[in-house]
Amino acid sequence: MNAVIIGGSGGIGQAFVHYLESNKPGSRIIASFNRGQPPVDTRHTEWRRLDITRQDEIERFCADLPEVDLCINAAGMLHNAQFSPEKSTRQIDAGYFLESMAVNAMPTLLLARYLEPHLKHKRPAVFATVSARVGSIEENYLGGWYSYRASKAALNMILKTLSIEWKRKLPQVCVAALHPGTTDTRLSKPFSKNVKPDHLFTTEQSAGYMMQVVEQLTPQQTGRFWSFDGEPLPW
Repeated sequence: MNAVIIGGSGGIGQAFVHYLESNKPGSRIIASFNRGQPPVDTRHTEWRRLDITRQDEIERFCADLPEVDLCINAAGMLHNAQFSPEKSTRQIDAGYFLESMAVNAMPTLLLARYLEPHLKHKRPAVFATVSARVGSIEENYLGGWYSYRASKAALNMILKTLSIEWKRKLPQVCVAALHPGTTDTRLSKPFSKNVKPDHLFTTEQSAGYMMQVVEQLTPQQTGRFWSFDGEPLPW
């Protein structure tokens, strides 16, 4: 199996890499990182630097990839050094909103564009992105978090639309959005203090649960939004 993990140096991304190294021996794993250095305990993974907000870098990253059986985009942002998820419209900032879109939504669309030639084999394959349950429009009962919700909702629409196109062009590929649950990462730490301990996953738990879902997916299930426990979620 040839697997591509985008955002492989992040909390959940590293856990995906570790899962594949431990459970898929003999696979070729190619993972991206941006700032800093990739983790040193992933000796069977090929690491490539990538800024996922730059189209030219995504194009170069994908250019010489082998045939791809699994691609998971685990990169994303919830907050930055200056802004946190908004509680009201008074906190809206155009730059933060656009940055959320640039990190959470656009990269998956560009990855789809440049990975398409590498998915034209005849084997079943999965193209998935880590989304978030708060990106579900139907399940939005609490409001707030405008930028994050909107960027994840945009991501979900991208994946749903892509699944329709690829059902015709790449019928062996299952396109999926994945909800990881509340996971103990740097991204979620400021917002997880009130989460019950049994509802807060380690990155290894979260990635393991999502991989169990991914490993059961078939091309006939393309275009769906899945929770970590296998529950289909509403868009």
